[in-house]
Amino acid sequence: MRITHIDYERLDLELTEPYTIAYETISQATNFILYLATDRGIVGLGCAAPDPAVTGEAAAEVELAIRSVIAPTLLGQNPLQYARLLESLSGRLKSSALAMVDLALHDILAKLADIPLYQLLGGYRDSIATSITISILPLAETLAKAAVYVAQGFTIIKVKGGLDVEEDLARLRALRHKYPRLILRFDGNQGYQLDEALRFVTAAQPLEIEILEQPTSVEDEELMGAVSLGGTLPVMADESLKTLKDAFRLTRHDFTDMINIKLQKVGGLTPGMHINSVARAAGNEVMVGCLDECGLGISAGLHFALSRPNILYADLDGHLDFVEDPFLDLFSLEKGVLRPNGKAGLGRK
Repeated sequence: MRITHIDYERLDLELTEPYTIAYETISQATNFILYLATDRGIVGLGCAAPDPAVTGEAAAEVELAIRSVIAPTLLGQNPLQYARLLESLSGRLKSSALAMVDLALHDILAKLADIPLYQLLGGYRDSIATSITISILPLAETLAKAAVYVAQGFTIIKVKGGLDVEEDLARLRALRHKYPRLILRFDGNQGYQLDEALRFVTAAQPLEIEILEQPTSVEDEELMGAVSLGGTLPVMADESLKTLKDAFRLTRHDFTDMINIKLQKVGGLTPGMHINSVARAAGNEVMVGCLDECGLGISAGLHFALSRPNILYADLDGHLDFVEDPFLDLFSLEKGVLRPNGKAGLGRK
């Protein structure tokens, strides 16, 4: 088998409304779709979601990389030798561009086997519940958003915060009072100082917060370790984890109780699998998260999440804020539960 043709599509995706996290406000996102056509008639698809703050890439850099690095490297090559191909691109591409190639190559493998990708990767489960996110909003707007999501059947809500401890706690208390059975997660997005994070942990005890995600800055990750060791809320690393070495360092020094693997941030399924193995060896549970990704990227995260027993959590809602998304048919989302469409690969022939 050989790769005979390479093409790509740029998607400039408008958000239904801007959202705010601790360090920025986002109003639109650009995704790239890579198409790897083979002489067997199989076409592999991959997605890149560049984010200067997370992946270190602007959209223009990914587009240039497709033309000047990815296409010349992959054209005429055997996609079944994906480990060699990815190794040859490692160090030459940043994470979302590398993830895009990795996903397209895995899509080819699963389509050749004529099975959904999650089955090729291990097939541990066939569905998973996802959280849906409420960004930093005033209390009344937070409750209004939650009411819409609960009415749609979501059972898990992740609340963004990190700007003001008392306001964050007030929002969470109001949600817990109104929805006693709702699963609540909180993402500080690096916004807290150590004393603020510890104050949050103490005050949030009665609220039964399932996960406290990245409460302190990546610049001093020992602080996150202090929150983890000093509190009883499970602490999850997100922004601190971008590479396999990061996973080893964080778990080795007990800086975190859980890790959030985002395929766009770590470079795709291949490094994601390695990171997941480190987490499992360290006894860390795993969540698969996402950036602002269209349905193709979300589908990849879903197949990854379904493949391994220690991936217990999913935060795969990045596609829900787009005005239009051409890949919504790759999976179903009913009452907060994601299921792949059952077709080979990532679900698109």
